[in-house]
Amino acid sequence: MYILLKFSWTRGMVISGVKASSVAMVSIDICSRIIRCDFDSRVGFWIGNEKGKWSKLAAAAASTKAPKLGMSISPLASSAALAETRWSSRAKFYKEVLKDAREKFTQEISFQSKDKDISLAKALLYVASEDEAFMDFNREMDSYSLQNERRSTSLPSDTLDWKCVEAMPLAGKNMSEWMAELDSIAREVVAELVPRDIGCHLVEVLDAVNVVLFKSRGFKRSSVIVDSKCSYLHSVLSSGYCSAILLSVIYIEVCRRLNLTIVGSRIGEEFLIWPQTGNPEELFKVTSGHSLFGIVNGKCVDDPRSMASDINSNSLSELEIATNRDIIGIALANLMRIHWKRASRANHGLMLTSPLRSVDKSDEKFKKTDASTVPLLRPQDLRLAIMASQRLLILQPHNWALRRDHGMMLYYSREYEEAVQELSICMVFAPEEEAEVLEAFVEKLHLLRLESSWKNLERKGTI
Repeated sequence: MYILLKFSWTRGMVISGVKASSVAMVSIDICSRIIRCDFDSRVGFWIGNEKGKWSKLAAAAASTKAPKLGMSISPLASSAALAETRWSSRAKFYKEVLKDAREKFTQEISFQSKDKDISLAKALLYVASEDEAFMDFNREMDSYSLQNERRSTSLPSDTLDWKCVEAMPLAGKNMSEWMAELDSIAREVVAELVPRDIGCHLVEVLDAVNVVLFKSRGFKRSSVIVDSKCSYLHSVLSSGYCSAILLSVIYIEVCRRLNLTIVGSRIGEEFLIWPQTGNPEELFKVTSGHSLFGIVNGKCVDDPRSMASDINSNSLSELEIATNRDIIGIALANLMRIHWKRASRANHGLMLTSPLRSVDKSDEKFKKTDASTVPLLRPQDLRLAIMASQRLLILQPHNWALRRDHGMMLYYSREYEEAVQELSICMVFAPEEEAEVLEAFVEKLHLLRLESSWKNLERKGTI
């Protein structure tokens, strides 16, 4: 009995039997055969009762060579290879978008340009674009990993509908469309002013802005931010639910389109805004239980626990006016804080500077500290917090406390070499007592960096 096993390149495997007495006998006999495959894809069987001779039938079939391929690849393997190629291309694309968004942000807040020429909205939309691109990349990476685990042959879409950071969709709109949304709000304010007197007084303009923002558009200020979406400009314009600083940014941008200058100042934990006017008393005149200053800045003005409640028409002129760069910095600091809180949620009470508390060299616990004692944090939120601090350092390169916090986040991210670099720079600007604490901690990081490099070498050697 002779059995021929022949591969069809398009339809899979075909088995044909010659002189087979029964299907049962064929099944039993197949188990005793050993498949032989030559490099040119010839397939046949060694037949036991022919004393090891290659079956004439098999040899004849093998002489009809299968189509030559550089490499025999199954449809599944071929799809996986194509997905790998597309994934590499997509990863490169996202890397370029992240780089472009950061460069555009840096250009927007450049110290070579005048502060008044900086667009708060555009700078913060570049921040949102970079973070969204990073999160989109992570989502696609998860999807790609899941596809590999399931050995799926489905391929991701090969093209994107956008090719640059300005065209990147943020909640369904690109950057130009979000800027146009601010223009639209300003036009609504103008429409609100039409029934009023032609020579609208400052108070009338502010009242119209308040009507459109808080009544027509339904913007709501939140004192406690738990959702990071409230700290991104496009999300705020879409949902209306926002942090106090971003509501201030929207107010400033809308009034700028109405040729009304709004200024602001940081008061404790609050950021207060008001129009430049030679008669500040009218801002604090109470009508229907509220003043214009109170409507614009929210409940903190009437809260006796807040420093904002101490502000009046006399002290207003004494406040230090924030620059556009300052306002962007406050928004980034809030963004960094919310992402850090989300990253460390599983480690209740963990602070960025917590590891610095045990840096006394006599502390045995500190001496025994190694990489395994570093708390595990949520990686995506930690990376977003690091990205926010990187942008803040572009604005405030000499802020030692900010650089310290940035270095500590790199430590939590187990990027020990980068953490050593940042904290070493921080020591140059920090007060003497802080520099001493940092110096001891940097020594620890040197050891962790060496330990990490050794483990990497061992891992590579094992592979």
